Amino acid sequence: MSAADNARVEDSRPATILVVEDDPAVRGLLGKVLRGAGYDVLEAPDGRQGMSVYRRTRPDLVLLDIVMPEKDGLETLQEIRKLDASAVIFTMSGGTWSVDNNQVATLLGAERSFLKPIDLGELLEAIRAVLR
Repeated sequence: MSAADNARVEDSRPATILVVEDDPAVRGLLGKVLRGAGYDVLEAPDGRQGMSVYRRTRPDLVLLDIVMPEKDGLETLQEIRKLDASAVIFTMSGGTWSVDNNQVATLLGAERSFLKPIDLGELLEAIRAVLR
């Protein structure tokens, strides 16, 4: 197979999305929706495990909850940025401080921030736009 053929095969692979979310129901729903849209999905329940998966796999996009145990999303976002300044990171947050958390995440380098509950259509549209 020529280098051009290899590039075509590589370009046709589904994008890989890492979902880092501590709520198993939300993580499961996001994984199901993203897989249904044709993406390969990796999952982690907290920032510490998310970083381990990130280092091993270097996914095309990280969907990162901000409020989590072990290592929160803002810490995780900063750690990913140190490893890869060009990483594509979307954050999500709900609850009382969600707007402030998302604003901070954007300042730290998140491409997009979503308020929970997430509009899944809007999320999929944003992912398609950034992964083109």
